Amino acid sequence: MLLSLKDDQKQHLSVLISQPTNVLQDFCKLALDFLLKGPAPKLYQTAAQKLSVQPEIIRNAVEGLVNLIVESCRHQLSDLDFRDSVLTLGFTEEHQEILEVFYKEKKQEIHDALSRLTLDLPHYYDLEWRFEVQLASRALQHQVTPLITMNLTLETKTALASGSTSRKNVILQTDPTNLVHIAQVLEEALRDSRSQHSRQIQRSFK
Repeated sequence: MLLSLKDDQKQHLSVLISQPTNVLQDFCKLALDFLLKGPAPKLYQTAAQKLSVQPEIIRNAVEGLVNLIVESCRHQLSDLDFRDSVLTLGFTEEHQEILEVFYKEKKQEIHDALSRLTLDLPHYYDLEWRFEVQLASRALQHQVTPLITMNLTLETKTALASGSTSRKNVILQTDPTNLVHIAQVLEEALRDSRSQHSRQIQRSFK
């Protein structure tokens, strides 16, 4: 099968078609860096100066190249289908050879990442909690020990029937200080998930 890309994605890749092979190799390195670390504006600025174009064009080309590789992995294109898809986009045979090497090197890694994204992992369903305070004990008559007990309900889709779910209750107990720390870590993770890099990666895997 031939890979079908959107018009804007083809437009982003078109800047690479007229470039020499050594420039395309540099873009493959930028695409790999994008997959591993996210966008690199400084590198895009440097590349833009060398090619006398706007940095946005470089960024779009890198994202287009990442999308080409990810979509090829998603559809599990054979080497022959990938070759034909690249040639159909207007790349030369010399370009195709470079892109095919890049595809072969990253294919398994990206495929594994896509497989992990399709797992039906447990997710939040409900939470019940209560606040407890131990005012004193025989050993420590003036100690106050606050605790929060939580009943967390997780829901998981089962593989036995479409739409069927199973639920599991997890009992957790912690003190207020540790609970505040957990909340801060989760809020930081939530902010990271909304970052530009995370959104770009999520769009690449959709």
